[in-house]
Amino acid sequence: MTEPRFRVRARHTADTITVYQAYRPGIGGPAARDGRFPAAWKRDRMTWIKPSFLWMMYRCGWGLKEGQETVLAVEIRRDGFEWALRRSCLSHHVPELHADRAAWQRELRRSPARVQWDPERDLRLNPLPYRSLQLGLSGEAAVRYADEWIVGIEDVTPLAREVHGLVRAGEPARAAELLPEERPYPLDDTMPAHLRG
Repeated sequence: MTEPRFRVRARHTADTITVYQAYRPGIGGPAARDGRFPAAWKRDRMTWIKPSFLWMMYRCGWGLKEGQETVLAVEIRRDGFEWALRRSCLSHHVPELHADRAAWQRELRRSPARVQWDPERDLRLNPLPYRSLQLGLSGEAAVRYADEWIVGIEDVTPLAREVHGLVRAGEPARAAELLPEERPYPLDDTMPAHLRG
């Protein structure tokens, strides 16, 4: 089946969606232990959540990049995720979607969430011809994410290392079996146009 160029793919249930982030151990360890972000986690900064496990692996280098050694699977409420999507804008200007650059900049200033579409990745972290969502949360969205939406936080660094080890050992089929099952996430016609491919 041909993948559309833009689609949200994620591990999700009827009530939750799993997104990924990577942090230094001083943030990631306490977050996984306590099921919430520690005081050192800054609510006044933009935080990017990624529904794609392999895109997270690309971004954090399988948890080997400095400052991104702890990979977290953060299970959040779908109603919170969709709240952010409905209040999001694109991270870049697209003439077909914005009257002009100034209109996009006004939207950017008032939106608590930012959408970026980046190439999805394969097991070797090569880009694929379709894109995955990165969602930036700031202001009210970041506070709601940290304080209201989180259902659970799991340290999936061991999974990242195991999958990476199998890929390096030339066993992609075994590596693929370990990947989280990510399915298309349903978005209805009331969502902003920049989310519907």
